[in-house]
Amino acid sequence: MGELGQIVLSPGMGDVRPLFQDRGLAFRKSDEMSTAYVYEVLLDAAPTGTQNWNLTEEAAGGGPVPGGAGSVPDTVEEGANGRTRKRSAEIQHAIRDDHAPKVYGRAENATDGYNHAIQVAMTASPHVGYLRLDFLDNTGENQLGPYVLIQATRVNYTGQINIDPERMEISGSNPQLLDYLLGPDHPNSFKGYFVSRFSVPFSSYGVSFGGNMSQGQAQGGGKNLGAYVKFDKTVQRVEVRTGVSFVSVEQARKNIDLEIPDGVTFDAAVNSLKSAWLEKLGRITIEGFNKTDAAHDPRTIFYTGLFHALQYPSDFSEPTGNGSLRTFYSGYTDSVHEANDSYYQSWSLWDTYRAEHSLLTLFAPERVNSMMRTLLRIFDWTGRLPMWANLKETNIMIGTNADVVLANALQRGFRGFNLTKAWQAVWKDAYIPPDNDTQLLYYDREPNTPYEVRAGLTAYMDHGWVDNDRWSESASRTLDYAFEDYAASIVAQHANGNLTAAALFNRSQNYVKLWDSETQFMHARNSNGTFTRDDEWGWTEGDKWVYTFNVMHDPAGLATLFNGGREGMMTKLDQHFDGGHNLHSNEPAHHVPYLYATIGYPGNTAERVREVAYDNYNATSAGLSGNEDLGQMSAWYVFSALGFYPVNPASDEYVVGSPFFEKVTLRFHPAATTGGNAVEHGEKGERTLTITAPGAPTSPYVKSLKVDGRDVTGAPVLRHKDIVTAQRIEFEMSDEPTTWGTQGLTPLFTV
Repeated sequence: MGELGQIVLSPGMGDVRPLFQDRGLAFRKSDEMSTAYVYEVLLDAAPTGTQNWNLTEEAAGGGPVPGGAGSVPDTVEEGANGRTRKRSAEIQHAIRDDHAPKVYGRAENATDGYNHAIQVAMTASPHVGYLRLDFLDNTGENQLGPYVLIQATRVNYTGQINIDPERMEISGSNPQLLDYLLGPDHPNSFKGYFVSRFSVPFSSYGVSFGGNMSQGQAQGGGKNLGAYVKFDKTVQRVEVRTGVSFVSVEQARKNIDLEIPDGVTFDAAVNSLKSAWLEKLGRITIEGFNKTDAAHDPRTIFYTGLFHALQYPSDFSEPTGNGSLRTFYSGYTDSVHEANDSYYQSWSLWDTYRAEHSLLTLFAPERVNSMMRTLLRIFDWTGRLPMWANLKETNIMIGTNADVVLANALQRGFRGFNLTKAWQAVWKDAYIPPDNDTQLLYYDREPNTPYEVRAGLTAYMDHGWVDNDRWSESASRTLDYAFEDYAASIVAQHANGNLTAAALFNRSQNYVKLWDSETQFMHARNSNGTFTRDDEWGWTEGDKWVYTFNVMHDPAGLATLFNGGREGMMTKLDQHFDGGHNLHSNEPAHHVPYLYATIGYPGNTAERVREVAYDNYNATSAGLSGNEDLGQMSAWYVFSALGFYPVNPASDEYVVGSPFFEKVTLRFHPAATTGGNAVEHGEKGERTLTITAPGAPTSPYVKSLKVDGRDVTGAPVLRHKDIVTAQRIEFEMSDEPTTWGTQGLTPLFTV
């Protein structure tokens, strides 16, 4: 995904170097520290020399995908296809240098090996970044003047910049929107605004255009635009608070004054951010874990995962200082709005509908209703729910997965949004094809397309699948649309649209239309009904292996398709994993290890889940095997470590796996049990759940399971209500497979 109106702050000593390729500063990994609330690094103030110009955006012109657009893939020209696999199956393991933990501020002998050094510490509030810059060993004959350079725009974008020595501020704007060619929205007035406020007066200043600097100039407009401010050689510390806004420079300045006003020390800002994260991360206490090497410490992986999973969708609204009133810019309307509500963006829904949104209902429930209202606000503006929204619609990925997210919230008791409108939006997804549906391929990153929603819906409604010879990624679309039909039927039930709910429920059986009984795989189909049987055609970031198991709403029904039924599906799952086909680095694989349990083999799920967790997650800088994808990769680990996972996120069910810890205590926010309604806050309104699994670190198999003393028998399933209202969930673990949970799920359909 492209950047949005970004700015870059770059400290230095000596001569100002405005060009990206000239200003790189070296650092040692042992001099770096990162936490949820402060980042610190020691920089060698001597530039590393001119880097390769070809690495810059200027060299790439518009980049490999100008405006975010992609070219027609070869396989689309031959038939109809799109993405295949975007990530390698290889797991990279990195070993980091061990070093004692530091606190922000100068460490003893910090500058060993550097003639001059800059100690950088950074913290933040929602709309303000706070930098502390310590210019070290800058004494005697070799004194160098400290400076800070701000790059407002790159070579292809025209921005504005202003230096105000009296206020000790630099302000400006940047209109860069890298995915401007994707989707139908055209926010032509978009800008990212900023105000950087310094703690020390400027000794001199100027504006830069590329490599050319105009000393003493206080304003500028143009491309490749920057500004620099210098400080007296005696200055040892400079602090910079940078407010950002998508509304205006004035709002960026207001964000500083409201969030980190003058007089708030760096230490106080660090403590404030630390407290905010502790309010979330401190709600979970872990006891009894596998004492493995530091690179695989499950506590570090778990808390880091929760930290990742609680960052998106991001609140794009900004404070006004007038109570609950918020202001925000919309890329859909290309205008500024106000509301007594938050407004969320960064909706990677194809990724996050799987587990991330279920996680938010547990660990950020106070935000869920507002997120649903944002989805419906976008529907009001555009007539469609978002697919992959990044300020505006990008049409990246496939399917109408907002349908699933709305069903997920409703099934978990969240009702703080307009249910009638939600059903109108979901109904439109299910029954109204996109504009020009039969004229466009809707391939990945096809530029200037209408809202893509369910491309190929014309064919899907006619005969039950998306035609491979008419639309890209047809097989993945068909399977996803079948699941989205199931989700839409859930929304319809909540909205009392029972007749339509039944029709959509029946339509969710369309996954059967892609089953090739001869090959025992799902395959794309052409408009004349023939299977392609070409492994490269029809898939979205996956292949026939993973998508054969892409039936999250009816895995037991899927099992009836295999020769040998459940045993046949188990054999195919074994071939999938043992043959190296399971690429957990991409989301379609995330539910697959849990499918064993859904068809009566929970012991296999326990083994595969632990195998996947160990191979794909660690506590190094290469700690994830694939992109985080706005929390989904980490949500998988958090749920799996607790012992259950939302295989079907449009339901209220969690399939039991294998808990990693002997004891986990969770303090749920009051909103978790009330559907996000306003309730009494504080300890009185909270609920505490204790999950126990004695011996879990070395005993992966579940022997029995109780919820508040009640035996869980039959299918290996917990319901959302069990988790948010119970006081105790008790696993009895075994070091050998057991008979518990071997009944599996009941098929939704008889195939």
